[in-house]
Amino acid sequence: MVHALSLGLTLLATWLLLSGVYEPLYIGFGVVSCVICVFLARRMDVVDHESMPIHLTYRYPTYLIWLIKEIVVANVDVTRAILMPRMPIQPQVIRAKATQHNELGKVIYANSITLTPGTITMDIDGDEFTVHALTDGSAGGVLDGGMDRRVTALEPRA
Repeated sequence: MVHALSLGLTLLATWLLLSGVYEPLYIGFGVVSCVICVFLARRMDVVDHESMPIHLTYRYPTYLIWLIKEIVVANVDVTRAILMPRMPIQPQVIRAKATQHNELGKVIYANSITLTPGTITMDIDGDEFTVHALTDGSAGGVLDGGMDRRVTALEPRA
């Protein structure tokens, strides 16, 4: 029930932000459509701790702020590498160890790597990630383990 309520509130907040219309009739339509979506999601049995990871909630906002900063920094680095006349691009495939304890943590880590320009997670085999990196700097960013530690810190303590 907590996950369904969390899904409903998330849908409603997203609807309010994206619609930009705050008249009572339209807000009512939004509430009804969110209730229908939550009802259908519960009937499909897709509302659980993986679809609504509320156990990450209190740590997640600081991680998102850090990830957005990393995405911006990586965007600048990739743009600079492409625009420089000598194009210092050294494409490479690296392997990195992941320290997450569950599948959700590994998915968050893999998606965070892929969201950061210049790196793409190609494969996950157990605790080993295969990553394509565009430059030495982007490869070093994965290998230094900073993102891995931050994602592991999102996981609930056992």
